[in-house]
Amino acid sequence: MYEKLKKIIKESNNIVFFGGAGVSTESNIPDFRSAKGLYAHSPEYLLSRTYFESNTEDFYKFYKENLIFKDAQPNDAHYALAKLEKMGKLKAVITQNIDGLHQKAGSRKVYELHGSVIRNYCMDCREYHDLDYITGFNEAVPRCRKCGGIVKPDVTLYEEMLDMEVFNGAIECISKADVLIVGGTSLIVYPAASLVDFYKGNKLILINKGATSYDSKASMVIDARIGEVLKEATREL
Repeated sequence: MYEKLKKIIKESNNIVFFGGAGVSTESNIPDFRSAKGLYAHSPEYLLSRTYFESNTEDFYKFYKENLIFKDAQPNDAHYALAKLEKMGKLKAVITQNIDGLHQKAGSRKVYELHGSVIRNYCMDCREYHDLDYITGFNEAVPRCRKCGGIVKPDVTLYEEMLDMEVFNGAIECISKADVLIVGGTSLIVYPAASLVDFYKGNKLILINKGATSYDSKASMVIDARIGEVLKEATREL
């Protein structure tokens, strides 16, 4: 299994990686859908635009408890991908995660489909605020240092559109790729999952714990931990 994947990686200089929550769980970041606590609503509703606007204080309570993990560090998958990019083999990382760990590991070309907890902007004047500002703010709802407006994380909430510039950039990369490696995602969250349909090549590799709806279309399916697979596949490169 690993030998075949190693050979594909070794022979290609046009690889794109598309990853989901399974990449981050190996850095001990749980999927927010598994949030535990006495919540009156579903995690999806608590992270909706409606809830943000109508219950901003409660939104931030849930958000800080379940989506911010400041101590999280990149894992083997993040480092393997950064290594492949540095070698000129990997052209882009496309991620559904919002933790910034790909960049922390050294990846430069990262398309963050759902934004990032690292970036935060005032809804009134667009002043930028970093993550430390949000977590260190001594009131329930962070306010802009410049104008006092409410600060919103640069994260795509439910009911919001994806950033089309990012989405279209991801489409372009995937459509030009020789090899598409999809990892740590069951490919059920749309429209992100539809990106796979733009791949025109014949080397679609799926790495995930559990089946996906695209298994039958893949040239290679690996049911294993993404970090372990990528570390082994890039070990001797």
